[in-house]
Amino acid sequence: MYAANPSLMAAGTRFSRRTASLVAGIGLLLMAVLSAFGIFMALGGLGTPGDAARAAKALADSESLFRWGVLSLFLVAALDIIVAAALFELFAPVNRTLSTLAAWFRVAYAAVFLVAISQLVALLPVSGDAGQVQVRIQAFDDIWHTGLILFGIHLLLIGYLAYRSGFVPKVIGLLLVVAGLGYLTDSFAMVLLNGSSVSVAQFTFVGEVVLIFWLLIKGRRITVTSLTKEEDNGNINAE
Repeated sequence: MYAANPSLMAAGTRFSRRTASLVAGIGLLLMAVLSAFGIFMALGGLGTPGDAARAAKALADSESLFRWGVLSLFLVAALDIIVAAALFELFAPVNRTLSTLAAWFRVAYAAVFLVAISQLVALLPVSGDAGQVQVRIQAFDDIWHTGLILFGIHLLLIGYLAYRSGFVPKVIGLLLVVAGLGYLTDSFAMVLLNGSSVSVAQFTFVGEVVLIFWLLIKGRRITVTSLTKEEDNGNINAE
């Protein structure tokens, strides 16, 4: 049996971390674009509170756009799973157990999001039933926001891992924790306060944006200075 070459192992690990960072960054960027289209452009005009007839008419007038919006949301859910795997690979050296837990919380969120999207699929083909349109859109919103509890916990864990990593700036870790708390506040407020419209996350999402740019610009230049130290302590540095 030949002994493993430490330099080759380190190179393979470095490539894996760089790839994970790039995949996560691209995935998150695509998700931001697709989510903006699916939620704000395709669906934003349909959720007219207390006016089911107007929502049904808006859907009938823009059915094609609605279909593209639903498709974009399915793609977001699929990308969520890819990003979960990439972030696990990136942060596993810091704490493998917490990285695994964070990944599963994101996967669980993606599963709940798919259930939410199924409420929109049930509106196709468009029937013109105003009551059904309003009920399904409200169900999508309720299920999605409940699922964001899982996403908020995911961000708390990723924020902690980033803070402890030694290769991600600590401020990004703190901003991710704040973002996670924002989602948790909104979701728990909606569940516990009977449909509360509290929207803290629209002000606390900054950490998610900063993480995308860090992954794409700095994260892809991560190097492993010591394979042994990395596995023992998560000691990775960025060039």
